[in-house]
Amino acid sequence: MLVESGYLRIFGLWLLIAATSTIADEQAPNKLVVGSFSTGSLAGWKSKEFTGQTQYQIAKLAGSQALKADSNASASGLFHEQRIDLQKTPVMNWRWRIENHLGNIDEQTKAGDDFAARVYVVVSGGLLSWNTKAINYVWASTSPKDKVWPNPFAGDHAMMLAVRSSSDKTGTWITEKRNIRADFKQLTGEDMPYIDAVAIMTDTDNAKGKAVAYYGDIYFTAE
Repeated sequence: MLVESGYLRIFGLWLLIAATSTIADEQAPNKLVVGSFSTGSLAGWKSKEFTGQTQYQIAKLAGSQALKADSNASASGLFHEQRIDLQKTPVMNWRWRIENHLGNIDEQTKAGDDFAARVYVVVSGGLLSWNTKAINYVWASTSPKDKVWPNPFAGDHAMMLAVRSSSDKTGTWITEKRNIRADFKQLTGEDMPYIDAVAIMTDTDNAKGKAVAYYGDIYFTAE
């Protein structure tokens, strides 16, 4: 069941995206918002369950709204299908915080492929799932910051990048900025002119742990 669950986690979402991918809505050319959680909106975000149901809801924290994720031995995510032109807006911006690390797990194995928070971007291969590529930006519990490795279920189709680790404080908001096009070039050797979806997931199913995380707004900019 572990292998089956992990396979579906990677490829099930991709096939769903491939079947329903949409073109981006027109927005201001220098800022493309895909997650406006601070306004209390989940518009455009769909749920995908893999193993149990991580609870996602808009919640208030210190007077502002954010997306709260509460996982108890579960793995489900939210995804937003939207083609984003990386030639115009290659930089993804977001902020996040976690309330706890997941303890002594080996995140680079199938049994430990759990993260208190992850944000990932997907380039769809259409119905040919093996042509799909993804980068998972994760808040790691045991892997060091800036560590890169292939996903234990999907191999180099999905590259993992630990942008945060156990050295970063829990209960604290951290703002991120990543050049997605540059990261694809560095991690996969391919120049991706666009992505087809953004997804978030707090998952603890493999190691049967618990995690609470918060996600702030997600948007793309030119720089």
